Amino acid sequence: MAKLTRREALGTSVMAMAAGLTGLAQGRGADPAQPAAAIAPQERAVKKGRLKQSVSRWCYQRIPMPAFCKAVSELGLTAIDLLEEPEWAVVRDHGLICSMGYAGGGSIANGLNVKANHDAIVKNFEEKIPKAAAMKVPNVITFFGNRRGMSDSEAIANCVEGLNRVKAIAEANNVTICVELLNSKVDHKDYQGDRTAFGIEIVKAVGSPRVKLLNDLYHMQIMEGDLIRTIRAGREHFAHYHTGGVPGRHELDATQEVQWASVCTAIVDTGYQGYVAHEFTPSQGRDPLTSLREAIVLCDV
Repeated sequence: MAKLTRREALGTSVMAMAAGLTGLAQGRGADPAQPAAAIAPQERAVKKGRLKQSVSRWCYQRIPMPAFCKAVSELGLTAIDLLEEPEWAVVRDHGLICSMGYAGGGSIANGLNVKANHDAIVKNFEEKIPKAAAMKVPNVITFFGNRRGMSDSEAIANCVEGLNRVKAIAEANNVTICVELLNSKVDHKDYQGDRTAFGIEIVKAVGSPRVKLLNDLYHMQIMEGDLIRTIRAGREHFAHYHTGGVPGRHELDATQEVQWASVCTAIVDTGYQGYVAHEFTPSQGRDPLTSLREAIVLCDV
């Protein structure tokens, strides 16, 4: 059976989530070595705090949400990424925020590049973006969609049309719609939004301070590299970042090719005020919170 990605299951019902299947539905596959028992208190990892860091929930789905919130807070983080609406209140009750929320913005394969998807995305955003604002969720996620033979020019026009339909609701509620850049080489074959220039052309055409890009640095390292130059050149178009070790999407350590301290310093130096969310899967056999701690310390520039 094919493994679902955390985004390909965006259509999973709230009923399934309530039954405790949220992490499985959203995740890329849990590490069976991850503990689901009580979590020992964590020494604070954030010391400088110039860069606001978050962590993607799906990577730690075997840890119960209350225990995960407690551990994240003790590490010094203020937010958890990629949560469905029922979880926004859970993190709030633990003194955290959801830094990026799911609000019915389609799926990786079925996104903004197909006009037939627009009505559902608009309806969902009209319903959920005001709720996100009320819960202090600063960002909601959406996707460009798979090519399926579509030209870039047609896709760009369709994406602009769809985003123009939702930008007013985002602006009225001070919530940013983030369209995610993903790789089509390894993880998401045929995804159309696999280049920074493609995404920037679309958000520039929309021309809204509340429609920006989610620059997933794991994915863009695979597709383009040259991360720091791109961060500097496109800084006004990026509202959120994700991390992940390349290759393999594991720890941000010496086994992979990105110099994360330098990358995070470049992000801070652009004046960026948003979140950088860790979205890597801890390696089997490792304590997942130790992996998270190491990433936080490395990126606390």
